[in-house]
Amino acid sequence: MSMIKGLKLPAEMRERLEDMRAGRIDPVPVRDAATVVVLRDHPEHGLQAFMLRRVASMAFAPGAYVFPGGSVDPRDGEASIGWAGPSPRAWGEAFGADETVARELVCAAVRETFEETLVLLAGPTPGSVVDDTRGDAWEADRQALLDRSQSLAQFLDRRGLVLRADLLRPWAHWITPEVETRRYDTRFFVAAIPEGQRAGDVSTEADRVAWVRPADAVERARRGEWFLLPPTLATLAELADYATVADVLAAERTIVPHAPQAKIIDGEAYLVVPEDAAEHYPTL
Repeated sequence: MSMIKGLKLPAEMRERLEDMRAGRIDPVPVRDAATVVVLRDHPEHGLQAFMLRRVASMAFAPGAYVFPGGSVDPRDGEASIGWAGPSPRAWGEAFGADETVARELVCAAVRETFEETLVLLAGPTPGSVVDDTRGDAWEADRQALLDRSQSLAQFLDRRGLVLRADLLRPWAHWITPEVETRRYDTRFFVAAIPEGQRAGDVSTEADRVAWVRPADAVERARRGEWFLLPPTLATLAELADYATVADVLAAERTIVPHAPQAKIIDGEAYLVVPEDAAEHYPTL
């Protein structure tokens, strides 16, 4: 498959790439992960996405603006969780995953979004959703999820809530390049922020948050003001084609995995994007 240029990599990545080519090191295994693009309709600015800037001390993608998300926790697949909406099997069909992994991905999406933003895609009944997650009690629950002293299923059960899988939509699938020392097999979801809830600056992994029009975020990356990883940039460029949250949620998506690769081009190491993902990938 032909490739296009994407992101220039630091010099040490070229050395790692050459070591891999020579068989001196092997790629690290990938970890399943979920990312959620939380969206809202702003009365003046239109469609906006919630983004966080990762702190400079992070081992993976320091300083990058990202969507909420993270890797799957072993307990995310607990079958006892209250569930409303498409079944794990249906999610597996959408994302090309088995039923167990699909359940874990949806649960990780809901858990990580709450941990990082206080946005909770759950409600007392299959047709309702929590309208406010602010306050000390909710913060204690968030901390218990973070330190793994309670699982998502335990949290929801204790509060009498069901996970609202129907509030999520599948959007994309990206796999971290083999040259990276931390690798993720990440499924991207989109969701509207529930009415009454507010996305908060609560993650210790972020030093700044922002609601931003997708097109504005792409433009900031073009101007060198924001650092965006290729999957984030491509997702924002796609979302820029939509006017409202409803339009995004109604979009028909066929999910195929995209796996950027590290290449040496003109003596420099680049992370290049597959041609099948390049249609919406802007040139920086």
